[in-house]
Amino acid sequence: MNLEITPPRALRGSTTVPGDKSISHRAAMLGALAEGETLIENFLMGADCLATIKCLAEMGVSFTGPDEKGRLTVHGRGPSALKEPGDVLDAGNSGTTMRLLLGILAGLPFFSVITGDASLRRRPMKRVTAPLSRMGARIWGRREASLAPLAVQGGALEGCSFSLPVASAQVKSALLLAGLLARGETRVVEPVPSRDHTERMLQFFGVEVIKEGTAVTIKGGQVLTGRRIMVPGDISSAAFLMVAAAVVPGSDVTIRGVGLNPTRDGIVDVLKAMGADLEITNRYRLANEPVGDVRVRHSRLRGVTVGGDMIPRLIDEIPVLAVAGALAEGELVVRDAAELKVKESNRIDTVVQELRKFGVEAEALPDGLRVRGGRPLTGASCASHGDHRIAMAMAVAGLAARGKTVIQDAGCIDVSFPGFTGILGSLRVE
Repeated sequence: MNLEITPPRALRGSTTVPGDKSISHRAAMLGALAEGETLIENFLMGADCLATIKCLAEMGVSFTGPDEKGRLTVHGRGPSALKEPGDVLDAGNSGTTMRLLLGILAGLPFFSVITGDASLRRRPMKRVTAPLSRMGARIWGRREASLAPLAVQGGALEGCSFSLPVASAQVKSALLLAGLLARGETRVVEPVPSRDHTERMLQFFGVEVIKEGTAVTIKGGQVLTGRRIMVPGDISSAAFLMVAAAVVPGSDVTIRGVGLNPTRDGIVDVLKAMGADLEITNRYRLANEPVGDVRVRHSRLRGVTVGGDMIPRLIDEIPVLAVAGALAEGELVVRDAAELKVKESNRIDTVVQELRKFGVEAEALPDGLRVRGGRPLTGASCASHGDHRIAMAMAVAGLAARGKTVIQDAGCIDVSFPGFTGILGSLRVE
């Protein structure tokens, strides 16, 4: 499916975005491990989260839904009710599904095999499989268990202490989930904090989690109790609308009910540093997560340098941040973001490659990118590279470019933001 974008006169109005992808994954998984029913509302109906449900169902977990409104009930019976899957588990394109489920599979006393699509089979898994093996799991796979398909013989795990070389919410979460099913304590220390949805949700399900600086400790054998969870709007999805409103002249957009977890809201701080007219109102909490409404109006942006501790707080937003840099005065420089090379695509190379088609001066750096702004953008024919965030970032660039922009193979957008084009259409002023 190709997506055609033409520049509107402005973007105006109020909208919501689909439920947070990270929280939806975790809610389904923890609901499956809990005792009793877990009702999840605003569950993300994207391909990644649906892959998680399918894998859990293969392991004997019973679900009602999700329905068209994103209501999903998980009929939890505790980890002992999960059974050996009769077929290979397919995580599709979802790195979160594969890495977090590896933590659960490692702690369960049966054999399983998990794989994914061609893109996911190229993504590194050693960062998860190696520490899980230290806990006692037996894991086999390509290149010494660094690439899927991966076979797991789980059970009889022993808690360990880990010091991660790179902050990673997925690795940390996999180890905490394994630790929940292990004997003794499991401690994970990161160089800087990564997103903490797993810790917050474990606490919401009644698990004691000890946080000390960048260290998180969990004791195995704790019982989770089913809960009702309202999933906040995904800030990574909201980021595309935030940048679009900031760069399209005359725009004034409010996005309601956005998750504002402090380990995820780096895009807010960076856009403000760039001079964006952005305000947050109506703050409240949902399922132990901070939430609010975000209003963004068009403004003149300026380039900034982003790196260090900020990167884990906005790693998924860097493609659309690069678009903001292309429409700002001066230079946007992103450093310390080598993790972008092992996402759904090499997002350093693909962002630079696609922005150049709009006439943008951009270059790849060993650990990031540099974008020189201040020039008008010209509509282009872009490739998505099968990466939902690249496709949406180029759509935002197209909104601010002269002429028509075409994004090829844009169906991948449904991985994280089903309804993206409809929402853009509802905000357009012609």
